[in-house]
Amino acid sequence: MNEPRKRPEIPAHILEYTLDATARLVEIPSLAAEGRGITESAALVRELLGAEGVRTELHETGGAPVVFGQGGNPDGPTILFYNHYDVQPAEPLDAWSSDPWTLTRSGDSWYGRGAADDKGEIASRLAALRLYRERHGELPFQVKFLIEGEEEIGSPNLARYIEQHAEELAADAVVWEFGAVDSADRPMTYTGLKGIISAELSIRTAKHDLHSGFSPVIENAAYRLAAALVSLRSPDGRVLIDGFYDDVRPVSDAEERALVALPPEDDELKAAFELDGFIGDLSGTDLHRRLYLEPVFSINAFESGYNGPGIRVSLPATARARIDIRLVPDQDPSRVWDQLQAQLKRNGYGDIELRVLDHFEAGARSDIEHPFVQMSVRALREVYGQEPSLFPSSFGSGPMHPFVKHLGAPIAGLGIGYPGSRIHGPDEHIRLQDIHGGIATLARLFELYAGK
Repeated sequence: MNEPRKRPEIPAHILEYTLDATARLVEIPSLAAEGRGITESAALVRELLGAEGVRTELHETGGAPVVFGQGGNPDGPTILFYNHYDVQPAEPLDAWSSDPWTLTRSGDSWYGRGAADDKGEIASRLAALRLYRERHGELPFQVKFLIEGEEEIGSPNLARYIEQHAEELAADAVVWEFGAVDSADRPMTYTGLKGIISAELSIRTAKHDLHSGFSPVIENAAYRLAAALVSLRSPDGRVLIDGFYDDVRPVSDAEERALVALPPEDDELKAAFELDGFIGDLSGTDLHRRLYLEPVFSINAFESGYNGPGIRVSLPATARARIDIRLVPDQDPSRVWDQLQAQLKRNGYGDIELRVLDHFEAGARSDIEHPFVQMSVRALREVYGQEPSLFPSSFGSGPMHPFVKHLGAPIAGLGIGYPGSRIHGPDEHIRLQDIHGGIATLARLFELYAGK
């Protein structure tokens, strides 16, 4: 990746604070999927917030607690920060270059599980608060923090929590959990996220695996499940589920203008991921539209038959696949789930069993033209010295829908990540240039919000 044209700088002691706080957070394996390290991680988040003058409360949710914080001037306008303190598992451990639970420097990058997603982000936001207060004194506006502990398992309790605490969480703007630069190291922000359905499909065609010689007369579970999956998506990437696109919200004129204004990412993505091209030979604005604003059906994993050493010519009796469906506003996840089941039956695959892996999540896009979003773009422009990319939505998913539904505030994603951070994978990391850029951007946004 190329260096940004103008490298933002922050004071050395602010960088030291950020890395120290990140290291302390990374040390705790806060795995919501296992219920491990949650109490300890929430306690440390409270400690770090309190050290920056933020009053905190621990709110029970029925799952992992939410750390709620308030600071600054309660009589001024309010910015709400959303983050999460839980992380993905680190396995396979042997794929890491260093201990995933120890923040480790290599060159100008720091490695560790949660360094980018999302513990380094938490530390960088507190660092920006510290930097602003050192330069200008106390905040003339209010900040609130909602830091949850279940994002990596789909935030199953968050929508209910936000609905119940909407008055407490009320804000004039929301800063989302990630962002920083795009695949060409251009500064970027976004105003939406896709929803998601995660599910498992499985089938059994015989009591046990058989000799492959029976293949002419006995159904192969792997073949049947594969055929069922193929029947749900066209070769050019369109989803073949009746009614699937009926409720997709049309792209607004402002969103279309933002999409057209985005610089092409074709070459950068091809180089980063070693690709020859994209599905359907997509490029330019068409690539962006499909990636950021359209729903999609994906196969995440497929398991069947014998995969050990040597050869076993068998006929698999069972097969299992995991899929996700990324949704956009205004698709109803429950309705799409019903459509999926109905389509499989129509296609002749009613014997496929379906199981939801976590709760459904709807997609959301906030107002891309709101003054706060434009202020965020200005902060990025001034810090990086180049025109930022403004994305109407991220290609990823997250629990943004209840924020839009119950709080109604504009949302902008700002952070310290980049597309190569290896989030959720081995050797997750943050880069020095992005730490500097993320903290400097947020500190400048605070200044703009304060009228400076």
